[in-house]
Order: sequence, then structure tokens, then C-alpha cells
Amino acid sequence: MATAPISRRLNLTRDQLAAFLTDHQQIRQFELLFSTVDELQVIVGTDFEFQADTAYATATNALAQLAALAQESAINCALAENKANQALALVDKLTKAVEGLQMTPPPREFKRARYGSFYDTTTQTATIINTAKAITFNSTDLSNGVYIGSPTSRIIVDTEGIYNFDTSFQLDKTAGGTGIFDFWFRLNGVNVPDSCSRIRIQGNNAEIFSSLNYFFDLKANDYVELMFSVDDLSIEVTAFAAAAPHPGIPSIILTVNNNIGGIQ
Repeated sequence: MATAPISRRLNLTRDQLAAFLTDHQQIRQFELLFSTVDELQVIVGTDFEFQADTAYATATNALAQLAALAQESAINCALAENKANQALALVDKLTKAVEGLQMTPPPREFKRARYGSFYDTTTQTATIINTAKAITFNSTDLSNGVYIGSPTSRIIVDTEGIYNFDTSFQLDKTAGGTGIFDFWFRLNGVNVPDSCSRIRIQGNNAEIFSSLNYFFDLKANDYVELMFSVDDLSIEVTAFAAAAPHPGIPSIILTVNNNIGGIQ
């Protein structure tokens, strides 16, 4: 009677084992050994198949995530590279601009000088005491952008700027006693605050020479006037004719220039 194989893996029967195993105990241990191997094979095989399926699914999912990350990274890298290229282009442009300025400084604008020199050859007197009167001019020595207006008490500028008005005048008194001479500036018909100076004159033929200067921040077509008043009508702004050895003495001399700001 044939016996069943003791092992599916080896396909051996007991009779076949007895041919080379003489001891019954050895045959029994051999059967147990291969029976355990067959069981392990089934278990291991089944578990491996399950784990292989799980590993495949996990690997597939991981690969999908990696692909997504790679795509996102590629997009982000492209954006970052584009931003970096723009920044580098801007830096290069600025660098070239700075180098250009260092090599060739921008041309400086030179302000065209505005100036004028004016005087009057007549004696000027007040007709009413303590009443403002404008000093007039009848002569121009030099003029460029600064000129005598109408009425001739107005000194007009044609360009905006800071102007220096430097004036000198000759005073006299034709009668005895003491009198007061006040002198100030007007800008566009309005008295300039705190611009007045006072001179007290005493006695007949008391010639006095005085000078002062004043800065004005002017706009184009602004005008300035020099004003005076007296409390005694014998006080006058006097002109003297030339007499050897001196030339004529104007009653008023005014020079105006705008070279204070210099190069712009």
C-alpha cells in the first residue's frame, strides 16, 4: 500500500525515506521538519504577498507625492529665478547709472546773473511831514533783468531769486533845529516789517551820508521801493553837482544783484 508524501516540497513517502534513514525516530523527525517548513512556506508566502501589495501601494502613493512636490518645486524655482533675474537686471541698471554719474557728472546749471545799478541826480524833499514818500530814480548805470519801473520809484526784477539791495543816500538839513529822517523798504506796495532806520539831523547844512543793505526773496515781476518820511520839511535827500576835484553826488545810489545763491 502506497503512503502519502510527507512533504509537498520534496514529494517523498515514508518508504522512500526508509531507504536512507534506518531509524524510525529519524524518519519521524524528518517528517516533522518538512511539515513545519511547508506551513511556514504558506504563511510566509501569504504574508509576503500582502506586504508586497501594501508596499506597492505605499510606493505608488509616495511616487505620486514626489512627482507633485517636484512639479511645485519646479514652478517655485522658475518664479524665484524670474524674480532673481529681474532683481539682477535692476541692480545692473542702477550700477551702470551710478558709474555713469561718477564718470560724467551731470551738468550744473549756472544761474544767469541779474543785476542793476541806479541813482538819482535830483534833490528829493517831502511836502508833508510824517507822511511816507517814495524815493525816485532817473539814471541807470547797469541793468540786466533788474530795471526801473513806472512810477520811477519801483525797482523791478524779472526772475525769481534772492536779491541783495545795497543803497546809500546823502542827507542834508537846510534850517536850524533838530529833525528826524526815517527810511524803510516796501515790497509790492506793502511796508516790509522791521525794515526802518532812523537818523536824527541837527543844525543847518548838516550833511550826513548813510548806507544799508537788505535781502529780498523775490518772484518774477516783484518790485521794491525805498521810502522815507521826515518830521521837519527842511530835511532833504540832497544831490550836489560836480565841483573840482569831485564828481557829482547823487541823492540816492542803489545796486541790486542776485548772485547770492551761486551755482544751482
